[in-house]
Amino acid sequence: MSGPESMRRTDDDVDAFLAAGPRAELLIAVDAALRTGMPEAPRTLWRGVFWGGTEQAIVGYGDISQPRPRGEDVDWFLIGLAEQKNHVSLYVNAVADGAYLAHRYADRLGRVKVGAAAVTFRRLEDLDLDVVSEMAREAVARS
Repeated sequence: MSGPESMRRTDDDVDAFLAAGPRAELLIAVDAALRTGMPEAPRTLWRGVFWGGTEQAIVGYGDISQPRPRGEDVDWFLIGLAEQKNHVSLYVNAVADGAYLAHRYADRLGRVKVGAAAVTFRRLEDLDLDVVSEMAREAVARS
């Protein structure tokens, strides 16, 4: 099974992980914006098989217990940051008025694509970091 159930928290150094990838500058900038918006939230590197069956490493911000349609709730993150082959993803597991926050902020985040709970982008100049911080603040307030 893939999804949060097969992802696990690690003790890996988040800063070293962010600095090691080909998009280090982008990841570090988005990390700073998220930490500005959620300064008290724990930051943890998660690893494992994610939806779609791919091996992933995701920096998770904040700890939540996410209800599952079938089965027990799972421990997960409020917002996740992951580097993919061709883009970077933000997974925003916060809801307001029955819709994921990613949708509420989609038109203000910049040149991004928004899925159900994911925001994807390719370059730092495509993303409005102030809006990322604002969305993170609201995510914490609603969690």
